[in-house]
Amino acid sequence: MSLLSVNPATAKPIERYPEMTPAEVDAVLAACDASWPSWRETSFGHRASLMHRAAAVLRARAEELARLMAEEMGKPIRQGRAEVEKCAWACTYFAEHAAAQLAPDVVPTEAAKSYVAFQPLGPVLAVMPWNFPLWQVYRFAAPALMAGNVGVLKHASNVSGCALAIEAMFREAGFPEHAFRTLLVGSGRVKDVIEDARIRAVTLTGSTPAGKAVAAQAGAVLKKTVLELGGSDPYLVLEDADLEQAAKTCVDARLINSGQSCIAAKRFIVDTKVLAPFTERFVALMRGKKVGDPLREDTDVGPLARMDLRDDLHKQVTASVTAGATVLLGGTIPPMEGAYYAPTVLGKVRPGMAVFDEETFGPVAAIVEAKDEEDAVRLANLSSFGLGGAVFSGDRERGESVALKLEAGATFVNALVASDPRLPFGGIKQSGYGRELGSYGIKEFVNAKTVVVR
Repeated sequence: MSLLSVNPATAKPIERYPEMTPAEVDAVLAACDASWPSWRETSFGHRASLMHRAAAVLRARAEELARLMAEEMGKPIRQGRAEVEKCAWACTYFAEHAAAQLAPDVVPTEAAKSYVAFQPLGPVLAVMPWNFPLWQVYRFAAPALMAGNVGVLKHASNVSGCALAIEAMFREAGFPEHAFRTLLVGSGRVKDVIEDARIRAVTLTGSTPAGKAVAAQAGAVLKKTVLELGGSDPYLVLEDADLEQAAKTCVDARLINSGQSCIAAKRFIVDTKVLAPFTERFVALMRGKKVGDPLREDTDVGPLARMDLRDDLHKQVTASVTAGATVLLGGTIPPMEGAYYAPTVLGKVRPGMAVFDEETFGPVAAIVEAKDEEDAVRLANLSSFGLGGAVFSGDRERGESVALKLEAGATFVNALVASDPRLPFGGIKQSGYGRELGSYGIKEFVNAKTVVVR
Protein backbone atom coordinates (compact mmCIF):
# COMPACT_ATOMS: atom_id res chain seq x y z
CA MET A 1 0.00 0.00 0.00
CA SER A 2 1.12 3.56 -0.66
CA LEU A 3 -0.03 7.14 -0.21
CA LEU A 4 -0.21 9.13 -3.44
CA SER A 5 0.41 12.85 -3.88
CA VAL A 6 -1.16 14.31 -7.03
CA ASN A 7 -0.66 17.81 -8.39
CA PRO A 8 -4.23 19.20 -8.58
CA ALA A 9 -3.21 21.78 -11.18
CA THR A 10 -2.18 19.10 -13.66
CA ALA A 11 -3.84 15.95 -12.29
CA LYS A 12 -0.43 14.25 -12.59
CA PRO A 13 1.08 12.11 -9.81
CA ILE A 14 3.96 13.63 -7.87
CA GLU A 15 5.15 10.79 -5.66
CA ARG A 16 4.05 7.60 -3.97
CA TYR A 17 4.97 7.15 -0.31
CA PRO A 18 5.03 3.62 1.14
CA GLU A 19 2.49 3.24 3.91
CA MET A 20 4.01 2.26 7.23
CA THR A 21 3.53 -1.30 8.38
CA PRO A 22 1.95 -2.01 11.78
CA ALA A 23 5.43 -2.84 13.08
CA GLU A 24 6.79 0.49 11.85
CA VAL A 25 3.92 2.38 13.50
CA ASP A 26 4.54 0.49 16.72
CA ALA A 27 8.22 1.44 16.60
CA VAL A 28 7.38 5.14 16.18
CA LEU A 29 4.92 5.12 19.08
CA ALA A 30 7.38 3.26 21.27
CA ALA A 31 10.13 5.76 20.47
CA CYS A 32 7.89 8.75 21.17
CA ASP A 33 6.71 7.26 24.43
CA ALA A 34 10.30 6.54 25.48
CA SER A 35 11.49 10.04 24.63
CA TRP A 36 8.72 11.88 26.47
CA PRO A 37 9.97 11.46 30.09
CA SER A 38 13.24 13.23 29.31
CA TRP A 39 11.57 15.90 27.15
CA ARG A 40 9.05 16.86 29.85
CA GLU A 41 11.93 17.45 32.28
CA THR A 42 13.61 20.01 30.03
CA SER A 43 13.31 23.66 30.99
CA PHE A 44 11.09 26.18 29.25
CA GLY A 45 14.25 28.04 28.35
CA HIS A 46 15.68 25.01 26.52
CA ARG A 47 12.42 24.32 24.69
CA ALA A 48 12.16 27.99 23.75
CA SER A 49 15.64 28.04 22.25
CA LEU A 50 14.72 25.09 20.02
CA MET A 51 11.37 26.63 19.09
CA HIS A 52 13.11 29.85 18.04
CA ARG A 53 15.34 27.70 15.84
CA ALA A 54 12.23 26.05 14.40
CA ALA A 55 11.02 29.50 13.35
CA ALA A 56 14.36 30.22 11.72
CA VAL A 57 14.31 26.93 9.82
CA LEU A 58 10.85 27.71 8.49
CA ARG A 59 11.88 31.13 7.27
CA ALA A 60 15.02 29.77 5.66
CA ARG A 61 13.02 27.18 3.74
CA ALA A 62 10.01 29.37 2.95
CA GLU A 63 10.37 29.25 -0.83
CA GLU A 64 10.68 25.49 -1.12
CA LEU A 65 7.83 24.97 1.34
CA ALA A 66 5.54 27.34 -0.55
CA ARG A 67 6.33 25.49 -3.76
CA LEU A 68 5.70 22.12 -2.08
CA MET A 69 2.26 23.25 -0.91
CA ALA A 70 1.44 24.61 -4.36
CA GLU A 71 2.37 21.30 -5.96
CA GLU A 72 0.72 18.99 -3.42
CA MET A 73 -2.57 20.81 -2.80
CA GLY A 74 -2.71 23.81 -5.15
CA LYS A 75 -2.17 26.72 -2.76
CA PRO A 76 -1.25 29.94 -4.62
CA ILE A 77 2.44 30.41 -3.94
CA ARG A 78 2.08 33.90 -2.45
CA GLN A 79 -0.34 32.49 0.11
CA GLY A 80 2.05 29.62 0.76
CA ARG A 81 4.82 32.02 1.74
CA ALA A 82 2.41 33.77 4.11
CA GLU A 83 1.48 30.42 5.66
CA VAL A 84 5.12 29.62 6.35
CA GLU A 85 5.61 33.00 8.01
CA LYS A 86 2.54 32.46 10.18
CA CYS A 87 3.95 29.13 11.34
CA ALA A 88 7.21 30.87 12.27
CA TRP A 89 5.20 33.50 14.17
CA ALA A 90 3.45 30.76 16.19
CA CYS A 91 6.79 29.15 17.05
CA THR A 92 8.20 32.49 18.20
CA TYR A 93 5.07 33.43 20.14
CA PHE A 94 4.93 30.24 22.19
CA ALA A 95 8.69 30.23 22.67
CA GLU A 96 8.31 33.63 24.32
CA HIS A 97 5.09 33.10 26.27
CA ALA A 98 4.66 29.42 27.18
CA ALA A 99 6.51 29.69 30.49
CA ALA A 100 4.22 32.47 31.73
CA GLN A 101 1.08 30.80 30.36
CA LEU A 102 1.88 27.56 32.19
CA ALA A 103 3.24 29.10 35.39
CA PRO A 104 1.66 27.65 38.54
CA ASP A 105 -1.60 29.35 39.43
CA VAL A 106 -1.48 30.18 43.12
CA VAL A 107 -4.86 29.93 44.84
CA PRO A 108 -4.87 31.16 48.48
CA THR A 109 -6.55 28.74 50.90
CA GLU A 110 -6.14 27.90 54.57
CA ALA A 111 -3.25 25.61 53.60
CA ALA A 112 0.39 26.66 53.81
CA LYS A 113 0.55 26.46 50.02
CA SER A 114 -2.02 25.68 47.37
CA TYR A 115 -1.73 26.05 43.63
CA VAL A 116 -2.50 24.52 40.27
CA ALA A 117 0.42 23.05 38.33
CA PHE A 118 0.14 22.54 34.57
CA GLN A 119 1.93 19.37 33.53
CA PRO A 120 2.18 17.71 30.09
CA LEU A 121 0.12 14.63 29.25
CA GLY A 122 2.53 12.76 26.96
CA PRO A 123 2.37 11.79 23.28
CA VAL A 124 -0.48 13.63 21.54
CA LEU A 125 -1.84 12.44 18.20
CA ALA A 126 -2.67 15.17 15.67
CA VAL A 127 -4.94 14.19 12.76
CA MET A 128 -4.56 17.06 10.32
CA PRO A 129 -6.10 18.11 6.96
CA TRP A 130 -4.54 19.13 3.66
CA ASN A 131 -5.86 22.68 3.26
CA PHE A 132 -3.25 24.42 5.44
CA PRO A 133 -0.69 21.62 5.49
CA LEU A 134 1.86 23.52 7.57
CA TRP A 135 -0.21 25.94 9.66
CA GLN A 136 -2.67 23.33 10.97
CA VAL A 137 0.26 21.30 12.26
CA TYR A 138 2.36 24.08 13.74
CA ARG A 139 -0.54 25.68 15.56
CA PHE A 140 -0.86 22.36 17.41
CA ALA A 141 2.80 21.47 17.66
CA ALA A 142 4.26 24.76 18.90
CA PRO A 143 2.17 24.97 22.08
CA ALA A 144 2.09 21.20 22.63
CA LEU A 145 5.87 20.81 22.46
CA MET A 146 6.44 23.93 24.56
CA ALA A 147 4.14 22.42 27.20
CA GLY A 148 6.38 19.34 27.37
CA ASN A 149 4.32 16.95 25.26
CA VAL A 150 5.60 15.09 22.21
CA GLY A 151 3.71 15.09 18.91
CA VAL A 152 2.62 12.29 16.59
CA LEU A 153 1.25 13.49 13.25
CA LYS A 154 -1.16 11.66 10.98
CA HIS A 155 -1.46 14.08 8.06
CA ALA A 156 -3.80 13.94 5.07
CA SER A 157 -2.49 11.38 2.61
CA ASN A 158 -2.27 13.83 -0.31
CA VAL A 159 0.26 16.04 1.54
CA SER A 160 2.68 13.39 2.73
CA GLY A 161 5.57 15.46 1.39
CA CYS A 162 4.59 18.31 3.70
CA ALA A 163 4.21 15.90 6.62
CA LEU A 164 7.71 14.54 6.22
CA ALA A 165 9.12 18.04 5.73
CA ILE A 166 7.64 19.15 9.07
CA GLU A 167 9.22 16.21 10.90
CA ALA A 168 12.56 16.94 9.25
CA MET A 169 12.40 20.63 10.17
CA PHE A 170 11.82 19.95 13.86
CA ARG A 171 14.83 17.65 13.78
CA GLU A 172 16.88 20.27 11.93
CA ALA A 173 15.97 22.79 14.64
CA GLY A 174 17.54 20.50 17.25
CA PHE A 175 14.50 18.85 18.82
CA PRO A 176 15.04 15.27 20.00
CA GLU A 177 14.54 12.76 17.20
CA HIS A 178 11.29 11.45 18.61
CA ALA A 179 9.78 14.66 20.00
CA PHE A 180 7.79 14.98 16.78
CA ARG A 181 7.14 12.11 14.39
CA THR A 182 5.01 11.56 11.30
CA LEU A 183 2.97 8.43 10.65
CA LEU A 184 2.40 7.63 6.99
CA VAL A 185 -0.85 5.68 7.29
CA GLY A 186 -4.28 5.87 5.69
CA SER A 187 -7.34 7.18 7.51
CA GLY A 188 -8.62 3.66 8.08
CA ARG A 189 -5.81 3.01 10.53
CA VAL A 190 -6.30 6.06 12.75
CA LYS A 191 -8.57 4.18 15.15
CA ASP A 192 -5.79 1.75 16.05
CA VAL A 193 -3.42 4.62 16.83
CA ILE A 194 -6.03 6.39 18.97
CA GLU A 195 -6.62 3.21 20.95
CA ASP A 196 -2.92 2.64 21.57
CA ALA A 197 -2.19 3.20 25.27
CA ARG A 198 0.90 5.27 24.46
CA ILE A 199 -1.23 8.00 22.90
CA ARG A 200 -2.61 10.20 25.68
CA ALA A 201 -4.80 12.68 23.76
CA VAL A 202 -5.98 13.51 20.25
CA THR A 203 -6.52 16.69 18.27
CA LEU A 204 -8.23 16.77 14.88
CA THR A 205 -8.89 19.46 12.33
CA GLY A 206 -11.21 18.33 9.57
CA SER A 207 -14.77 17.64 8.57
CA THR A 208 -17.62 17.25 11.03
CA PRO A 209 -18.09 13.53 10.17
CA ALA A 210 -14.36 12.92 10.75
CA GLY A 211 -14.58 14.75 14.07
CA LYS A 212 -17.52 12.67 15.23
CA ALA A 213 -15.68 9.46 14.37
CA VAL A 214 -12.49 10.47 16.18
CA ALA A 215 -14.42 11.78 19.20
CA ALA A 216 -16.28 8.46 19.49
CA GLN A 217 -13.09 6.42 19.16
CA ALA A 218 -11.18 8.54 21.68
CA GLY A 219 -14.14 8.67 24.04
CA ALA A 220 -14.35 4.90 24.09
CA VAL A 221 -10.85 4.80 25.59
CA LEU A 222 -11.31 7.95 27.70
CA LYS A 223 -8.86 10.22 25.90
CA LYS A 224 -9.07 13.99 25.71
CA THR A 225 -9.89 15.45 22.30
CA VAL A 226 -9.85 18.90 20.71
CA LEU A 227 -11.85 19.17 17.49
CA GLU A 228 -11.75 22.03 14.98
CA LEU A 229 -14.30 21.10 12.34
CA GLY A 230 -16.24 22.57 9.45
CA GLY A 231 -17.78 25.98 9.18
CA SER A 232 -20.30 28.04 7.24
CA ASP A 233 -19.18 31.43 8.45
CA PRO A 234 -21.73 34.25 8.07
CA TYR A 235 -20.61 37.76 7.15
CA LEU A 236 -23.28 40.32 8.01
CA VAL A 237 -23.36 43.57 6.01
CA LEU A 238 -25.56 46.10 7.82
CA GLU A 239 -27.14 49.08 6.10
CA ASP A 240 -24.60 51.54 7.58
CA ALA A 241 -21.52 49.58 6.42
CA ASP A 242 -18.78 51.04 4.24
CA LEU A 243 -19.72 49.00 1.17
CA GLU A 244 -16.40 49.39 -0.62
CA GLN A 245 -14.45 48.15 2.36
CA ALA A 246 -17.02 45.45 3.15
CA ALA A 247 -17.08 44.08 -0.39
CA LYS A 248 -13.28 43.92 -0.65
CA THR A 249 -12.89 42.26 2.73
CA CYS A 250 -15.71 39.80 2.02
CA VAL A 251 -14.18 38.76 -1.32
CA ASP A 252 -10.77 38.31 0.28
CA ALA A 253 -12.38 36.27 3.06
CA ARG A 254 -14.21 34.03 0.59
CA LEU A 255 -11.11 33.31 -1.51
CA ILE A 256 -8.63 32.47 1.26
CA ASN A 257 -6.79 29.37 0.07
CA SER A 258 -8.99 29.34 -3.06
CA GLY A 259 -12.00 29.11 -0.74
CA GLN A 260 -10.76 25.97 1.00
CA SER A 261 -10.74 27.14 4.58
CA CYS A 262 -12.95 26.31 7.55
CA ILE A 263 -13.03 30.01 8.42
CA ALA A 264 -13.37 31.34 4.90
CA ALA A 265 -16.50 33.48 4.57
CA LYS A 266 -19.32 31.35 3.20
CA ARG A 267 -22.68 33.16 3.61
CA PHE A 268 -22.98 36.90 2.98
CA ILE A 269 -26.07 38.12 4.77
CA VAL A 270 -26.88 41.62 3.52
CA ASP A 271 -29.46 44.13 4.68
CA THR A 272 -32.06 44.60 1.94
CA LYS A 273 -31.43 48.36 1.85
CA VAL A 274 -27.86 47.84 0.57
CA LEU A 275 -28.25 44.48 -1.13
CA ALA A 276 -28.04 45.77 -4.71
CA PRO A 277 -24.99 48.07 -4.36
CA PHE A 278 -23.10 45.56 -2.22
CA THR A 279 -23.80 42.72 -4.64
CA GLU A 280 -22.67 44.81 -7.60
CA ARG A 281 -19.35 45.59 -5.92
CA PHE A 282 -18.89 42.03 -4.69
CA VAL A 283 -19.50 40.43 -8.10
CA ALA A 284 -17.17 42.88 -9.82
CA LEU A 285 -14.35 42.09 -7.41
CA MET A 286 -14.88 38.34 -7.70
CA ARG A 287 -14.86 38.62 -11.49
CA GLY A 288 -11.48 40.34 -11.36
CA LYS A 289 -9.73 37.50 -9.53
CA LYS A 290 -7.31 35.48 -11.64
CA VAL A 291 -7.66 31.70 -11.72
CA GLY A 292 -4.59 29.76 -12.73
CA ASP A 293 -1.34 27.98 -12.00
CA PRO A 294 -0.63 28.23 -8.25
CA LEU A 295 3.07 28.65 -8.99
CA ARG A 296 2.44 31.95 -10.80
CA GLU A 297 2.87 35.10 -8.72
CA ASP A 298 -0.28 36.72 -10.15
CA THR A 299 -2.64 33.81 -9.39
CA ASP A 300 -5.42 34.60 -6.93
CA VAL A 301 -7.36 31.32 -7.11
CA GLY A 302 -5.63 28.00 -7.62
CA PRO A 303 -7.16 24.57 -8.19
CA LEU A 304 -9.07 22.74 -5.51
CA ALA A 305 -7.01 20.07 -3.82
CA ARG A 306 -8.62 17.10 -5.59
CA MET A 307 -10.94 16.44 -8.51
CA ASP A 308 -13.58 14.82 -6.30
CA LEU A 309 -13.70 17.93 -4.12
CA ARG A 310 -14.24 20.09 -7.21
CA ASP A 311 -17.04 17.81 -8.36
CA ASP A 312 -18.72 17.82 -4.93
CA LEU A 313 -18.64 21.62 -4.88
CA HIS A 314 -20.25 21.79 -8.32
CA LYS A 315 -23.03 19.48 -7.11
CA GLN A 316 -23.75 21.87 -4.22
CA VAL A 317 -23.97 24.77 -6.67
CA THR A 318 -26.22 22.99 -9.16
CA ALA A 319 -28.50 21.70 -6.38
CA SER A 320 -28.86 25.23 -5.00
CA VAL A 321 -29.66 26.65 -8.45
CA THR A 322 -32.26 23.94 -8.95
CA ALA A 323 -33.76 24.98 -5.60
CA GLY A 324 -34.07 28.62 -6.75
CA ALA A 325 -30.69 30.34 -6.33
CA THR A 326 -29.56 32.56 -9.20
CA VAL A 327 -26.10 32.47 -10.75
CA LEU A 328 -24.61 35.97 -10.67
CA LEU A 329 -21.12 34.82 -11.64
CA GLY A 330 -19.45 31.53 -12.52
CA GLY A 331 -21.17 28.34 -11.53
CA THR A 332 -19.12 26.36 -14.03
CA ILE A 333 -16.14 24.06 -14.29
CA PRO A 334 -13.55 25.93 -16.39
CA PRO A 335 -12.35 24.25 -19.60
CA MET A 336 -8.82 23.77 -18.27
CA GLU A 337 -6.75 20.88 -17.01
CA GLY A 338 -6.78 20.36 -13.26
CA ALA A 339 -9.25 20.64 -10.39
CA TYR A 340 -10.23 24.25 -11.05
CA TYR A 341 -13.57 25.86 -10.29
CA ALA A 342 -14.69 29.27 -11.46
CA PRO A 343 -15.20 31.98 -8.79
CA THR A 344 -18.94 31.82 -8.26
CA VAL A 345 -21.56 34.09 -6.73
CA LEU A 346 -25.10 32.89 -6.10
CA GLY A 347 -27.96 35.26 -5.28
CA LYS A 348 -31.40 34.67 -3.76
CA VAL A 349 -29.94 32.06 -1.45
CA ARG A 350 -32.13 30.97 1.42
CA PRO A 351 -32.17 28.30 4.15
CA GLY A 352 -32.69 24.81 2.82
CA MET A 353 -30.28 25.25 -0.08
CA ALA A 354 -26.99 23.36 -0.09
CA VAL A 355 -24.87 26.51 -0.19
CA PHE A 356 -26.67 27.84 2.89
CA ASP A 357 -26.91 24.68 4.98
CA GLU A 358 -23.65 22.94 4.12
CA GLU A 359 -19.99 23.86 4.20
CA THR A 360 -18.81 24.89 0.73
CA PHE A 361 -15.09 24.28 0.27
CA GLY A 362 -14.14 26.36 -2.73
CA PRO A 363 -14.61 29.78 -4.37
CA VAL A 364 -18.42 29.88 -4.07
CA ALA A 365 -20.20 32.78 -2.35
CA ALA A 366 -23.83 32.69 -1.22
CA ILE A 367 -25.60 36.06 -0.93
CA VAL A 368 -28.58 36.08 1.42
CA GLU A 369 -31.04 38.97 1.80
CA ALA A 370 -31.98 40.09 5.32
CA LYS A 371 -34.89 42.36 6.19
CA ASP A 372 -33.01 44.11 8.99
CA GLU A 373 -30.39 43.61 11.70
CA GLU A 374 -32.53 41.22 13.72
CA ASP A 375 -33.26 39.12 10.64
CA ALA A 376 -29.57 39.08 9.72
CA VAL A 377 -28.65 37.67 13.12
CA ARG A 378 -31.43 35.09 12.85
CA LEU A 379 -30.19 33.92 9.45
CA ALA A 380 -26.58 33.86 10.61
CA ASN A 381 -27.41 31.60 13.55
CA LEU A 382 -29.70 29.37 11.46
CA SER A 383 -26.80 26.98 10.94
CA SER A 384 -25.50 23.78 12.45
CA PHE A 385 -22.00 25.31 12.38
CA GLY A 386 -20.45 27.84 14.74
CA LEU A 387 -16.82 28.52 13.86
CA GLY A 388 -16.47 32.19 12.90
CA GLY A 389 -18.45 35.20 11.74
CA ALA A 390 -18.05 38.87 10.89
CA VAL A 391 -20.14 42.04 11.02
CA PHE A 392 -19.72 45.16 8.90
CA SER A 393 -21.09 48.41 10.27
CA GLY A 394 -20.14 52.07 10.28
CA ASP A 395 -20.83 52.08 14.03
CA ARG A 396 -18.20 50.01 15.87
CA GLU A 397 -20.29 49.69 19.03
CA ARG A 398 -23.26 48.49 17.02
CA GLY A 399 -21.05 46.04 15.15
CA GLU A 400 -19.65 44.69 18.40
CA SER A 401 -23.14 44.32 19.84
CA VAL A 402 -24.24 42.30 16.82
CA ALA A 403 -21.03 40.24 16.84
CA LEU A 404 -21.76 39.16 20.40
CA LYS A 405 -25.11 37.75 19.22
CA LEU A 406 -23.54 35.43 16.67
CA GLU A 407 -23.22 31.79 17.67
CA ALA A 408 -19.54 31.25 16.89
CA GLY A 409 -16.15 30.68 18.46
CA ALA A 410 -14.76 33.91 16.97
CA THR A 411 -16.41 37.05 15.67
CA PHE A 412 -14.80 40.04 13.98
CA VAL A 413 -16.08 43.55 13.28
CA ASN A 414 -15.14 45.18 9.95
CA ALA A 415 -12.48 42.52 9.35
CA LEU A 416 -12.18 38.98 8.05
CA VAL A 417 -12.03 36.09 10.49
CA ALA A 418 -8.47 34.87 11.04
CA SER A 419 -6.58 32.78 13.56
CA ASP A 420 -3.89 34.44 15.66
CA PRO A 421 -1.34 32.72 17.95
CA ARG A 422 -2.24 35.20 20.69
CA LEU A 423 -5.97 34.39 20.73
CA PRO A 424 -7.94 31.17 21.27
CA PHE A 425 -9.33 29.56 18.14
CA GLY A 426 -12.11 27.00 17.79
CA GLY A 427 -15.84 26.55 17.37
CA ILE A 428 -19.13 25.49 18.89
CA LYS A 429 -22.06 23.38 17.69
CA GLN A 430 -21.05 21.15 14.74
CA SER A 431 -17.81 23.11 14.36
CA GLY A 432 -16.27 21.24 17.27
CA TYR A 433 -15.04 21.97 20.78
CA GLY A 434 -11.89 22.90 22.63
CA ARG A 435 -9.47 25.63 21.68
CA GLU A 436 -6.15 25.99 19.95
CA LEU A 437 -3.67 28.87 20.30
CA GLY A 438 -3.34 31.51 22.98
CA SER A 439 -3.25 30.75 26.70
CA TYR A 440 -6.44 28.70 26.39
CA GLY A 441 -5.02 26.49 23.65
CA ILE A 442 -1.75 25.66 25.36
CA LYS A 443 -3.69 24.41 28.40
CA GLU A 444 -5.77 21.89 26.42
CA PHE A 445 -3.12 19.16 26.60
CA VAL A 446 -1.88 19.54 30.15
CA ASN A 447 -2.96 18.14 33.48
CA ALA A 448 -4.26 20.95 35.67
CA LYS A 449 -3.01 19.40 38.88
CA THR A 450 -4.08 20.74 42.26
CA VAL A 451 -1.26 20.77 44.80
CA VAL A 452 -1.99 21.45 48.50
CA VAL A 453 0.70 21.67 51.16
CA ARG A 454 -0.46 21.72 54.79
